[in-house]
Amino acid sequence: MTGISVSETEALKEQFPEVFRPSFGRRFGLQIGILGLIAYFIFAWNLFSVGQILKRADWDLAGIYLADWISYEVRPDIEMTPDGALAVGFPKYSPLGFDPKPEWLEVETGTVVRKIVTPTPDQNNRTAASSGTPENTASRGFSFMNPGAKGTSGGSVGAQMGTDGSADNTLAVASETIEAPVRVTALVGNGSVEVFPGRVVLSREAESVILNVEDNVGVTAESPLPDWAVQNSEKAKVTAYFGFAGRVIIDDDEVKIRKRFVGWENFLFDTTSPFWGKSFGEVAGLIFSAPRIKPEQSNLALAWDNILYNSEWQHLDVFIKLGQTIVMAFVGTLFASVIAFPMAFISARNITPSGVLNQTTKRVFDFLRSVDMFIWALFFTRAFGPGPLAGISAIFFTDTGTLGKLYSEALENIDEKQREGVRSVGANPVLVQRYGVVPQVLPVFASQSLYFWESNTRSATIIGAVGAGGIGLKLWESMLTNSDWENVAYMVLLILIVVFVFDTISSKLRGMLMSKEKAL
Repeated sequence: MTGISVSETEALKEQFPEVFRPSFGRRFGLQIGILGLIAYFIFAWNLFSVGQILKRADWDLAGIYLADWISYEVRPDIEMTPDGALAVGFPKYSPLGFDPKPEWLEVETGTVVRKIVTPTPDQNNRTAASSGTPENTASRGFSFMNPGAKGTSGGSVGAQMGTDGSADNTLAVASETIEAPVRVTALVGNGSVEVFPGRVVLSREAESVILNVEDNVGVTAESPLPDWAVQNSEKAKVTAYFGFAGRVIIDDDEVKIRKRFVGWENFLFDTTSPFWGKSFGEVAGLIFSAPRIKPEQSNLALAWDNILYNSEWQHLDVFIKLGQTIVMAFVGTLFASVIAFPMAFISARNITPSGVLNQTTKRVFDFLRSVDMFIWALFFTRAFGPGPLAGISAIFFTDTGTLGKLYSEALENIDEKQREGVRSVGANPVLVQRYGVVPQVLPVFASQSLYFWESNTRSATIIGAVGAGGIGLKLWESMLTNSDWENVAYMVLLILIVVFVFDTISSKLRGMLMSKEKAL
């Protein structure tokens, strides 16, 4: 049998054009699909106001948050005092310890005359007499803004100041000469900041700008600000950016320096540890050859104790919470698998012929899996209180419904020949299921349970954030501080390692089970 020629084909097309004409969908389907996709994206863009969101986004702040995952900041604050001096301070829990003196921060001192105004004994007596009470009860007129004022009427001001505004002779004005910081220079990345009373000099590479600072007035630049310095409005604070190295914030009464360093500060030993700030060699020397720091404890045990109970990183608590998360995932999945296994036999139509039992069991599965695990976690947190039991219950309820449905579908797709073969030898119904059904579906059931165990390790982290315990709750607490992002990165890294390990184990076990299933 030979085919038709090209000329014959063309003749047929001319004779029956309606048969050979492509349908509308084949001719324009691709174009319609592309236009529909474009229209959908335009609709979604406007519905969710994506453009406005991107416009309002603070990308600088997002960059700072990302940098905080892999670095830390040292934050000295330089306050300008009314007597023409500077006061350098650090946060209470500075990563540099209780008396930080970093090399990149140079403090120059000078002579400063400080005035001290105190009430005379005569003024104290008159204050007590005017209130009609003994002198020791004059504190009723105490003012936090002016300790020498009576605070009961405007006459107290007249008692201290003359009509020309000069100090009354009832106040004693003294002065003392002290040594105080008068210039502070900080190196930040490829720039520097010099702080003087009432003046700040910012430098970055070849550019410099001088800022005049007036208390309760604002900050004024003597020349136009460079691109790396920002002032949102006139006399408002100025923020100077030095790239990843940090930033400097100049306000009307203080200068805040935020210098960034790569790494996780004090990861092993906090600032209270005797091993803090020492090199690896020095720590090893203290542990193995130095006399005991604490007579009742070896230096090795002390070092290990300091690591576990590090106040900044809380390693022991983090690992306990991580263990709770693993247990939550394992126990919840195990209980769900055990309960879903017999219920799946009731739900399968080819195993249990009763339509009432089939539909009832399936609706139970639908109810359990239709409520999200997160919602179950909220419910059980209210019922049992915060803790791993709420997390286990949430995983158990959700996975019972999901695994039950998957198990029953696997049962409905078994090979009936094996079951008929076992039944033909006179086995009772229980043995028929045991030897004719279970060997077929057991590898599938185990594989699905292993996958859910791996997945629940991640889910347990999320539900832990609502109070279900585990590392998720601790992760959420660190995020709420909005400053401990390096701790967040630490816990996220641990979660990734655990998920990777369990994913590898689960994949290998599933591979072994599926190979056995093929062999059967």
